[in-house]
Amino acid sequence: MSDLDIQIPTTFDAFADANAQNSGAGAGAKEYVHIRVQQRNGRKSLTTVQGLKKEFSYNKILKDLKKEFCCNGTVVQDPELGQVIQLQGDQRKNVSTFLVQAGIVKKENIKIHGF
Repeated sequence: MSDLDIQIPTTFDAFADANAQNSGAGAGAKEYVHIRVQQRNGRKSLTTVQGLKKEFSYNKILKDLKKEFCCNGTVVQDPELGQVIQLQGDQRKNVSTFLVQAGIVKKENIKIHGF
């Protein structure tokens, strides 16, 4: 039966490297700030900012973002994600440049999601 020895390919995990990065707790693990856009209905959308460090005051950041971009927003407490900043409209690029210029987050630690 040596002629019929077939090697079955191992399963491929497409998210293995992403899970390895997230599971590494320590100095090497990167903490990302996720900026997402959510379509509400028609032309209306929300921008959410998640993953800021706990040492920052979310309300002060929100106040500055609202003043800078002339939009409304709020801080929402989520049971899984913690505190999340919500802004009206698609403000992804504006928020990312604001966070980098204010020195809150480095550019390589920002992930922008959306369509």
